Amino acid sequence: MSRPTDLADRFSAHRPHLLAVAGRLVGPDAAQDAVQEAWLRLARQEDPDAIENLGGWLTTVVARIALNQLRARRPEAEEPEDLPDEADDAESLAVSADAVGPALTLVLNRLAPAERLAFVLHDVFGLPFEEIAPIVDRSVAATRQLASRGRRRVRGAPDDGPSRASGEVVAAFLAAAREGDFGALLELLDPEVVLRADPVAVRMATINAGRGAPPLEPEVAGSDAVARVFAGRAHAAAPALLDGVPGLAFATAKRTVSLFRFTVVDDRVVAVELVADPEVIAATEVVFT
Repeated sequence: MSRPTDLADRFSAHRPHLLAVAGRLVGPDAAQDAVQEAWLRLARQEDPDAIENLGGWLTTVVARIALNQLRARRPEAEEPEDLPDEADDAESLAVSADAVGPALTLVLNRLAPAERLAFVLHDVFGLPFEEIAPIVDRSVAATRQLASRGRRRVRGAPDDGPSRASGEVVAAFLAAAREGDFGALLELLDPEVVLRADPVAVRMATINAGRGAPPLEPEVAGSDAVARVFAGRAHAAAPALLDGVPGLAFATAKRTVSLFRFTVVDDRVVAVELVADPEVIAATEVVFT
C-alpha cells in the first residue's frame, strides 16, 4: 500500500489537469473545492494502489463533484437557455481553451449541467463518450447527443430564433410529403441528400412493415430514393424545434416517439436524420410549433 506521502505526490502530479477540468466546468474558485474533495475521496480509499488508472479515476471523481455543484446552482438545471450571438465557434474555443478561458466560461454558464459536462470533457479534454456516459448517468448515444446539443449552443444561435429559411423548407417538405407530391419533394431535396435512421427507427419500420408500411434502410442516398421514402407519408409528424433547429417530431399522448432532423443548405435539404432512440429523444429539447 502506498504511504501517505507517496499518494500525495501521485495526486499532485494530476492536480494541474484536475484544476483545468474543474475550472472549465465550475470556474476557478469552485474548482479548488472540487479538486480538494477529490483528494479527500482518494485518501479515504482502502487500497488506492488498486486503482489502475489514477488519472482517469480522479478525472471522473472531479467531474461528478463538478456536476453536483452545477446542479446545486441550477435546480431546474436540465432546461438550457439561449446563447448570445457573440459565442465563438466551439472548435476554436476547445483548441485555445486556456487563451479564452473567461469567454468560454461565460458561454458555458448558459448550458445545462449535463450538456456542459459532456461538451467540456469530450470537446475540450478529449474523453471518450463511453467514459462520460456513466458520469451523467446516460447511455453513450444520449451522452453524444448532449455534447452535440451543447456544441450547437456554444456555436451561438441568434437570439431571434432559428433560420426562417430552414423552417420554411421543412414546412414545405412536410406539406409535399403529406400530399404525395413527388416532384415538390425532388425540388426540395439536394440530389446528393442522405437519409440516416438509427437502429431503433429501423427496427420500428421492420415491425410496421407487416402493417403495410415500407421497410427502412439505415442509410438511403439520393433525392429520388429519399423522396420515395417520404412521399404520401409523414401524416402524423408535426413541425417542431429540435434543440432550437427546425425539424419534425411524431408524438403520442404519452411521449415523443421519433424525430426528423434536417440539414438545409441553400434552401435544399442535404441530410435527414431519423431518431427513435428514447434516450436520445429524452436528451433533445423538443418544442412543437
